[in-house]
Amino acid sequence: MAQVQYYGTGRRKHSVARVRLVPGEGRIVINKREMDTYFGLETLKLIVKQPLVLTETLGRYDVLVNVNGGGTTGQAGAIRHGVARALLKADPELRGALKRAGFLTRDPRMKERKKYGLKAARRAPQFSKR
Repeated sequence: MAQVQYYGTGRRKHSVARVRLVPGEGRIVINKREMDTYFGLETLKLIVKQPLVLTETLGRYDVLVNVNGGGTTGQAGAIRHGVARALLKADPELRGALKRAGFLTRDPRMKERKKYGLKAARRAPQFSKR
C-alpha cells in the first residue's frame, strides 16, 4: 500500500529545503541525520519546529528533509518554510494560522552585492585626510 506523503519546498537566502511529511511519531531527520546532531544551536531547532508547534502536529508526522546551500540559519529557515508548505498540503485548514505567523511567506532578504569602488556592499575604503 502506498504511504501518504506531503511535500513542501522551502527557501531562505541560498538554502533550499525539500521537505516530506510522513505520518509517524514526530522524528525530524535532516540529510539522513537526526535534527539534534545536525543543528547544534537550540534556537535553530526551535525554528524548525515552529510550524509543527503552532499547528499542534508535532507528534503526528515524521519530517524528512533534504537541505543544501547556505549556512545553518538559512537552512533552518528554509526547513521551516518547507514544513509549513507541506503542512498546508496535509491540511488546508491550517492556512490561516500559518499565514498569520508568517511561515508561508518566503523571506526575501538576500545578501547585498558588492559594488565597485567599495570594499564590500556598503563598506567604503578607509578615508585618509592626508
